[in-house]
Amino acid sequence: MDLPLGIFKRSPDAIARGLKRSVELSRRTKGRTKFQSAMSMLNLYVNRAGRSLSAADKRRLERAKRKLRRVFGRPPEPRRARERRLIAST
Repeated sequence: MDLPLGIFKRSPDAIARGLKRSVELSRRTKGRTKFQSAMSMLNLYVNRAGRSLSAADKRRLERAKRKLRRVFGRPPEPRRARERRLIAST
């Protein structure tokens, strides 16, 4: 999947829209669905950036995950799961 340069430096809305556009135009995606492929790319970036991400960048990227779910028409992540993940990351 080809991603626009600097996509992960944009606003959460722009990240979600850009990822959706990229997976819909690409034939080289991984995962069973386009949503899985887009979320996988976002998670890959978050995991690779790791400790070098500022707290503000982490929050922006977590918001992008929620926006991505909304853009693809997926139900929001259960609150408990989100809270558990946030506690584990601290």
